[in-house]
Amino acid sequence: MVSVGMEFFIRNKFMTPTEHESAYRKNQVASPVFGLLFFVILLVGGAYTFFHIHQDIGHEPAMASVVPYIMLILALLIALGFEFVNGFHDTANAVATVIYSRSLKPHWAVIWSGLWNFVGVMASSGGVAFTVVSLLPIELVLSVGSNIGFAMVFALLLSAILWNLATWYFGIPNSSSHTLIGSIIGVGLMNQILAGNDRVSGVDWSQAIKVFEGLVFSPIAGFFLASVFMVALRYLVRLPALYKSPEGDKPPHWTIRSLLIFTCMGVSFSHGSNDGQKGMGLIMLILIGTVPTAYALNGVGSYSEKELFVRQVGVVEHILNRVDQGLVPFSPQLARDNVTDAIQSGKIDANTLSSVHVLLKNAQSMILTRDGNVSILQAGGGNFRNDLYLINQILPSLQNSSSFSGEEKKQIEGLRKLSLKATQFIPRWVKVSVALALALGTMVGWKRIVITVGERIGKSHLTYGQGAVAETVAMGLIQAADRFHLPISTTHAVTSAVAGTMVANGSGLQWSTIKMLAMAWVLTLPAAITLSGFLFWLLRVIFV
Repeated sequence: MVSVGMEFFIRNKFMTPTEHESAYRKNQVASPVFGLLFFVILLVGGAYTFFHIHQDIGHEPAMASVVPYIMLILALLIALGFEFVNGFHDTANAVATVIYSRSLKPHWAVIWSGLWNFVGVMASSGGVAFTVVSLLPIELVLSVGSNIGFAMVFALLLSAILWNLATWYFGIPNSSSHTLIGSIIGVGLMNQILAGNDRVSGVDWSQAIKVFEGLVFSPIAGFFLASVFMVALRYLVRLPALYKSPEGDKPPHWTIRSLLIFTCMGVSFSHGSNDGQKGMGLIMLILIGTVPTAYALNGVGSYSEKELFVRQVGVVEHILNRVDQGLVPFSPQLARDNVTDAIQSGKIDANTLSSVHVLLKNAQSMILTRDGNVSILQAGGGNFRNDLYLINQILPSLQNSSSFSGEEKKQIEGLRKLSLKATQFIPRWVKVSVALALALGTMVGWKRIVITVGERIGKSHLTYGQGAVAETVAMGLIQAADRFHLPISTTHAVTSAVAGTMVANGSGLQWSTIKMLAMAWVLTLPAAITLSGFLFWLLRVIFV
């Protein structure tokens, strides 16, 4: 890895660039107006975020002192910093072909991409966000607002940022998704090691394998689909200009230009709708753990939806009352421990059912429904949030239990759907903040990745047709993953698709670059696991 990395670094930094590349770099001078726009967006976005945070939590008892405010703001800044660095890698791939082909000037390209990233983030469902959170050890999720919880958040985000910055510096299109998943696994494994024989969970491997399948499948599918589509395009569309590389600063014909601008829009939108959710999930974890009474229930849903949720809690609580008759009721804390053990072991028994019953009754007692509003008792906010999380995690297992009739299982499924809708939500200001962080990252960090994608994957420079095919394939893969709530790498999708078009075109590949990309792909996981595990251990020593 070191020798290959040094070779790639030397080629990127010190070797004489090609005539085409020299002309390309010569004209990439930052505009003062563009710099001003960057700082205006940064200031306005920061003010918008701070205003909504203060509006949501200004009157919360948990924020009575300055320390929780500082920890919350620091955690949010690091989470948004991860999305900012994400823009270096992933969104840069979205603008690579449109900039490299001269279809748009770089400044207009990143603004165009940022706009559609923004739209993609705002249109996202949040499903990917909570898939990422589900990888974390359950006891760490339940203690996010504590010192150990902040140690977890800081460790996994800082390790992801550091690795992403390192690969960006060398101009390697590395996957932010891959890095974040590795960081989460590192924290989970270190948590298990430090606990010794205590009852803790490490990584939810069933969820991790599901995520890995998407990360492994995307580059393979991207390569083969792009190869097939490129061959089909050459057979069906006999337009010589489509298969030429950019020459100087001359933009392509308006039809080709429009096509590339459209594919840039599609990849940017898809990236925002998928990658943007990873940061959103962690931000929601931070907010719910720090200020549970403000964010434990969806504050945007209609009153009728919330009332239906409260009513369904009562229905399932009544069902469980039948099942656990004759059992000695558990205390709320013992019930939480029992349910946590059941989630970790995957085993359901009579004690589990009785414990879920206790948690439902406890949650129901903390919900206030009055004057057209549904709110949570301030005194029990933290427990309410944890109880709902445990209930959401255990309900799928209850549906497989033989203790319930078919109709009762339908009622349990109804509660699960309503509970997820009530608890798995993303406030609008969080989406806006993440979208702005992604866009700003793209504006300052796109150049290194554009050169790699355009000139260093294939032996010949990227043609207009190859760029259009690669981005169309990447867009389709990301949208498919989004539909199944799977995190996927925009970087892997785009770079593998570019490689596929090069092979289909008979151009051949620059194997030094391919080796570098492959080594980065292979080493990202162990590097992120090691780095996040070490940081988690270090922060636990300092703060816990």
